[in-house]
Amino acid sequence: MSDTDITVRKTEKLYEGKAKILYATNRPDLLIQHFKDDATAFNGQKKGVIAHKGALNNAISSGIFERMEKEGIHTHFVARMGERDMLVRKVAIIPIEVVVRNIVAGSLAKRLGKPTGMNLSTPVLEFYYKDDKLGDPMINDYHIRAFGLATDEEMAHISGEALRINQWLINFFDSVGVQLVDYKLEFGRTEEGTVLLADEISPDGCRLWDKQSGEIMDKDRFRQDLGRITEAYEEMARRVSGAR
Repeated sequence: MSDTDITVRKTEKLYEGKAKILYATNRPDLLIQHFKDDATAFNGQKKGVIAHKGALNNAISSGIFERMEKEGIHTHFVARMGERDMLVRKVAIIPIEVVVRNIVAGSLAKRLGKPTGMNLSTPVLEFYYKDDKLGDPMINDYHIRAFGLATDEEMAHISGEALRINQWLINFFDSVGVQLVDYKLEFGRTEEGTVLLADEISPDGCRLWDKQSGEIMDKDRFRQDLGRITEAYEEMARRVSGAR
């Protein structure tokens, strides 16, 4: 769906997070997700600005979501609207971050004492309670059930979709010369109760390594003060836009 197919206008601000702002529109079923240049790491302990990050993440996420929709993976994406805005379906975000791991890195390496770069024999799904003040603690199915965060049926759907999305993303990034190490997914419910993939797919929430050089092409460049952060995001945007 192109921008010209939809007559919407931005109204009041509903929510502002670390990397995005959510706006209401004149359509009750649609919102506008605005991407910011602000960057945070280590649960907000490190803050900064990455030049053009908002525009680049919007381009990357829109390109990926558009391809997913064509493959039958249902998301909140409707259309890219300008440089930094994405038109999305209105959903209530389920307060569970789903982390999908294909290669050992980050906190998994620290927790289990495994070497960074070790390939996992099967994808690992981890669940985290989405609460910045608590540092997004890890939870399991028992916590989710006990606190009513999602139904068993919803979690079965989310887990199945996460694994299906993972295989699609592995193949997609492989086609543009990138290893998908690990990443975060968020899901939301429509008013009708349908669970959709939401949020974004970008270098902010993914670990992405160049297949040939091993170069880091994601927000770890900001976390680790590696420099050339904008250039890495620009390269990812170029590869996503050029993917067949």
